Amino acid sequence: MSAISKNSLKSSLLQLECHFTWTLLKQDVDLGNLEETIDDQIEFLTESNITNYNLLSYVCHLKNSNEEALRNLQKAEEVVQKNHPDEIARRSLVTWGNYAWVYYHMGRYEEAQTYVSKVENSCKKLSSTAQLKIQLPEIYAEQGWALLKFGAKYYTRAKNCFENALKNEPKNPEFNAGYAIAMYRLENFSQRQCEDVALCLKPLKRAVELNPKDTFLMALLALKLQDLNRVDEGEKYIEEAMQKTPDLPYFLRYAAKFYRRKGEADKALEILKKALAVTPKSAFLHHQLGLCYRTKLFQLKKTTRYPPQEQVKELIRLSIFHFNTAIDEKPKFFSACTDLANMYAEGRRYEEAEETFQKASQINILSYDDKQELYYHYGNFQLFHMKSESEAIKYYIEGLKIEKDSYARNKCRNALEKLLERRIQRGLGDATDFGTLGFFHNLNGEKHEAIECYEKAIALDPDNEGYLSALCELRLSISS
Repeated sequence: MSAISKNSLKSSLLQLECHFTWTLLKQDVDLGNLEETIDDQIEFLTESNITNYNLLSYVCHLKNSNEEALRNLQKAEEVVQKNHPDEIARRSLVTWGNYAWVYYHMGRYEEAQTYVSKVENSCKKLSSTAQLKIQLPEIYAEQGWALLKFGAKYYTRAKNCFENALKNEPKNPEFNAGYAIAMYRLENFSQRQCEDVALCLKPLKRAVELNPKDTFLMALLALKLQDLNRVDEGEKYIEEAMQKTPDLPYFLRYAAKFYRRKGEADKALEILKKALAVTPKSAFLHHQLGLCYRTKLFQLKKTTRYPPQEQVKELIRLSIFHFNTAIDEKPKFFSACTDLANMYAEGRRYEEAEETFQKASQINILSYDDKQELYYHYGNFQLFHMKSESEAIKYYIEGLKIEKDSYARNKCRNALEKLLERRIQRGLGDATDFGTLGFFHNLNGEKHEAIECYEKAIALDPDNEGYLSALCELRLSISS
């Protein structure tokens, strides 16, 4: 193929609506884990298989398995022919777009061009104005599902895609389900950033009404009601869903989460073990099992003055085992890493705790509130296990330096303030402590308190240029 026609092919490819043009970046996900998740969904959630095979083809391409990518696209075509024989072109546009891109990356330009032409011809038949792009609600929805799979930074785009799909078909059950899930995920993420919202309740209720058999949605609605302290109402949905799909792992994992948060760890464990028998490699399930054993450990310590040591050791062992398994299955599972590190510390296995914290810090897909969370937990580890107040202060400050609000940042702030004030009350407060407290108050916008602290720091360390400069800047900012 000549350079000119190759360039014009690339130009056509970039206009297609498919996974290759939706800016889904491989550095934002754990590809191995994503592949496994899609495989499980193909097995258990057959109604979304066209979408899943198309996405799996893209994941295979990202893993340099283009032959495997083609096999998955073939499977997507088979599902379209079986389930939508009267709408083959309309339902195949994304699949054909992916075909064109995979062939292009394999250097098979003639075949790539064939699929570009198929998309172009189909678009012209479906819309008089369209060439290589057509704004179909199904395509918006497929993009929405793909974005949801790529993690938190894609959730707002996913929500927008489902909103666009719903403009044309407001009562479509699948589009309503996608919109509700995107809203639920966004809200969970927002709550970590201290934005308290409950906007997803209405979309979840509507999605459940339109998808009465979808127990996964019922479980999300139950968890949202539990967040809003409407536990009994939530439990009714869990019980009803349990009657409908007693063996569906995607429902069971969230039902177990509901009971664990309700304080019924044994009931949650029973449900999780049932789900694990169906999907034994699920990182999510192993993490939830670890959390259940941790809940039982904390309940035992809280209710028993001298808890039996054998029981304590066994709960720590089980918790560590399941957190470790979760990380083996999904190496970039951040919360499982911090939970494992904390549990090693609980079992006084400090070297392994240190190693695990370091491993967590090297995960390359951490959000800013993940980093704040890490500094908070590592600060606690230094304070309560390593007995180093100065190291704890250092890491709480690191968490505060990431100047974006989140629950984790608030936890760093409260822990730091409490520790510094305790040191000062005990008469241990040195210039560094007063200087740090000054920095802390300044970050919080409490300028008068900050000035007072810096003055005390300078009284103890008169030549410290950092404190003098900070004090000078604060006084100037107040006078101006």
